[in-house]
Amino acid sequence: MPELPEVEVTKNGIAGYLIDQKITKVYFDDKSLRKPFLPNLYNLEGAEVRKVERRAKYIIIMTTKGYLLLHLGMTGHLTVLDKGVQRALHDHFEIELSNKKIIRLNDIRRFGLVLYYPLEQSPYESEYLKDLGPEPFSDEFNAEYLYSKLSRHSKSIKQTITDNYVVVGIGNIYASEVLFKTKINPTTPANKISLRQCQNLVSNIRDILSESINKGGTTIRDFSGADGRLGYFVQNLNVYGHKNDPCPVCGHKIVSIIQGQRSTFYCPNCQK
Repeated sequence: MPELPEVEVTKNGIAGYLIDQKITKVYFDDKSLRKPFLPNLYNLEGAEVRKVERRAKYIIIMTTKGYLLLHLGMTGHLTVLDKGVQRALHDHFEIELSNKKIIRLNDIRRFGLVLYYPLEQSPYESEYLKDLGPEPFSDEFNAEYLYSKLSRHSKSIKQTITDNYVVVGIGNIYASEVLFKTKINPTTPANKISLRQCQNLVSNIRDILSESINKGGTTIRDFSGADGRLGYFVQNLNVYGHKNDPCPVCGHKIVSIIQGQRSTFYCPNCQK
């Protein structure tokens, strides 16, 4: 699944082609994604794009005639193409622009989301966004905030920092990497994490996500940016996907466990 850095890279990749352009045509097929496509998407035709933002793993395209809310699901990706490029299998949605470019969504497993909101109905107040935790790069996300949140949870620190109601964007890959860098065992109960550790967690979360964004995201499975190029942060993963490999710090074998039906990777020597 694309995580926050991948979505940020995609948002940045499409924004330059969208802003100040008019949406001349909207296309969607008869396949349902997480929710069916609705005819109100045609309301975007003739609209001019004003802004492109990201909230958690959602992309919001703001226009003069309403908002387009996009989620890439498990395998979705947006690509910028020239007008007239033939659609491929699993190309389910696209918007055509006045600059003769097309923003096209391909989603093999169809867990993505494409919704229209009129101007008077902000997507930020929708069921998908209104209750989410703070962005990891925001002022609201700081050591004191994180400490207060963690103190209320007895589940593992790994599961808690991947909870979007605590903080958005810390997906499975990055949680393993952050906890390794912070030297915290992923099974540690969240309410046993100190304020000092929270300071390190906040700093390392920002550093690792920033580095991944700068390198174009990870190439785990299906992700590629809007320009079709693969990201390269995967080359910097220290523990994720490295079961039985030597730890890059101490040489101990990296182990893998299941937490909340997701794989967690860590070094039992460095993360005691």
